[in-house]
Amino acid sequence: MDKENVLITGANGEVGHVLLTELAKRKKYKIIAFYRSKLDESLLPYINKTIQGDILDEGLLEKVFQENKIDIIFHLAAILSSAGEDEPELAHEINVEGTIHLLEIATKESLRRKKSIKFIFPSSIAVYGITNHLTKRKADRVSEEKFNNPITMYGCNKLYCEKLGEYFSKYYKLVSDIKRNYLIDFRCVRFPGLISANTLPTGGTSDFASEMVHAAAQKKEYKCFVKEDTRIPFLAMPDGVTALIKFCETPRSQLTRTVYNLTGFSPLAKEIEEEIKKTFPEAKIRYQCNQKRQKIVDSWPEDLDDGRAKKDWGWSPIYDFKKAFEDYLIPAVIKRYRVS
Repeated sequence: MDKENVLITGANGEVGHVLLTELAKRKKYKIIAFYRSKLDESLLPYINKTIQGDILDEGLLEKVFQENKIDIIFHLAAILSSAGEDEPELAHEINVEGTIHLLEIATKESLRRKKSIKFIFPSSIAVYGITNHLTKRKADRVSEEKFNNPITMYGCNKLYCEKLGEYFSKYYKLVSDIKRNYLIDFRCVRFPGLISANTLPTGGTSDFASEMVHAAAQKKEYKCFVKEDTRIPFLAMPDGVTALIKFCETPRSQLTRTVYNLTGFSPLAKEIEEEIKKTFPEAKIRYQCNQKRQKIVDSWPEDLDDGRAKKDWGWSPIYDFKKAFEDYLIPAVIKRYRVS
């Protein structure tokens, strides 16, 4: 059986690092890594082809599709929430214009080949916006349709791109019913905060959890940018990547929608500190609230309803709160810094 060609944009990022290695283990994919900055050389054994370039370079993207019969796209390239607030116009360019160009090129290629290319798109909890404190406390587990009122450029970008994906996969130029079968197969998961041990945090508003552990392992003081009673949902990176692959490999007939919530656990920032101090009792963690970043996390739900993903394609996280830290994050960070 021929291997499927998988294009991963943003391959050098936090999700890309883990996704590359997990896909390679399955030995049924040819991996094409698309990245902007210098590629982490440790990833090279897992990659069949590397392409360095800008996601805004339409000519380069078209060339990628001309030279490679792409079967699956994992579109990870993005500017994250906090970084996006610093440069909103650039965030819009990368997150929206880069995505729409890729969607259109993939759609035209699907129609040309008469084969529906899978387009896997990670969205974010940032698409939600709950600005009333009392409403948030009563919100319980938030489903995909509720509170889609983002307050950040990143959240606006992601929500719009979800809609673009639906358009290109269902309504593009109102093509005929026959041609509609060859439109892209757009699939989207909404991630909560992702906790990763493989790479350093890169500007996400949920990065305080990972940053605490990295600082503690290096015996550095950490000034947490949110309040100690802040609660948001998280997911361990291995669960997130497993979900992306499982979602990708699920037959289209089992899916009842294009966008699905995922979640793992929802601790307080203080509870994360306490968990870390079980291993690093001398950790120096204090809270120095950044009002801009606090406002962002305050607009997010405290928990997400991922029941549809569980029902439709058997999504189930392995890591709960304690297991994520005790079995995954802390051991990996200790190894990284060779903590005795």
